[in-house]
Amino acid sequence: MVVLKSGASKIYCFTYNHSIMKWYLAKILYQIVCGDGDHLAQFDEQLRLIYANTKQLALGKGFAIGKKEEETFYNQKQQLVNWKFINVSELHSLSTTTDGAEEFSGINEVDDANTYCSFVHTKANEVKKRKTEQLINSI
Repeated sequence: MVVLKSGASKIYCFTYNHSIMKWYLAKILYQIVCGDGDHLAQFDEQLRLIYANTKQLALGKGFAIGKKEEETFYNQKQQLVNWKFINVSELHSLSTTTDGAEEFSGINEVDDANTYCSFVHTKANEVKKRKTEQLINSI
């Protein structure tokens, strides 16, 4: 609540509901490519806690985390391993816990990387278009 005083006789009080912070759970997806990529396509799905004022800000924070945590390194066989951020495919409103904590991670191996990435982008677009409550009800 903000209280503004104007002169000696007028006091204005405002409550900003839009500033209420909420917890969201975002599913962030990465594609994992080892060496020249001549292997079954692999994807890592991570559920991350996001603290934000709105769904749109939570989605933006999820995207920023995904990009920030892209990684390239060499494995034990000295093959280059690339973790490439794909998108935020799900976003759910939650109660309270820790900002940015990884709650779940799973690696998927699929036959067709392009089809899987297309599926992830479709789900991400649904997140952007729907209200969080509608998304939760459809799962």
